Amino acid sequence: MTGDSEQDSIVYVVDDDASLRDALKSLVTSVGMRVEAFSSAAEFLQRTLLDIPSCLVLDVRLPGISGLDFQTKLAEADMQIPIIIMTGHGDVPMSVKAMKAGAIDFLTKPFRDQDLLDAIQHGLERDRARREVDQTLSAARVGYTSLTPRERQVMALVVHGLMNKQIAAEIGVSEITVKVHRHNIMRKMNVRSLAGLVRIAERLGIEHPSSGKS
Repeated sequence: MTGDSEQDSIVYVVDDDASLRDALKSLVTSVGMRVEAFSSAAEFLQRTLLDIPSCLVLDVRLPGISGLDFQTKLAEADMQIPIIIMTGHGDVPMSVKAMKAGAIDFLTKPFRDQDLLDAIQHGLERDRARREVDQTLSAARVGYTSLTPRERQVMALVVHGLMNKQIAAEIGVSEITVKVHRHNIMRKMNVRSLAGLVRIAERLGIEHPSSGKS
């Protein structure tokens, strides 16, 4: 589990038990991962989170706001960090509430070190995947804003299955002109296949021109 990829990520721990915080920090660092620990939700919120793959190990019983309530607030604030809930007083309803609020795992103390490490690894992998999707979507938005109004119109028709000849008849231009537009669209959107363009269009929510929303 060690390696450069782990150093490019971070694990945050929030628990008011100092001895447990130290134990968790030692455990996480022992496998080569970076970790920061906090005694409360308020202390954690004072930290500017690093813009790297991360996950949060959160105790359910904290001073001030509870871990579950804090988890809900993070979700409401659209802070998309994978959360692992831990508690010494777990029960089924609490577990269900945590999972419904977006927790990726629920660990009841005492738990095995490997169970926590596995959950952390899962959380970091999930956050890496989310960030890759976000970066792809951000690049797609930039590409889409660079399209001319006509190119956007052609793109919407292309991804909805129309052939060049049909598009030409639809917008009143020659088939060669449509081909030029398609070439420019593929270049600006940085895709090499129609399937890739369709996937990006779906993520961007591009609809058929007749809907008036493309």
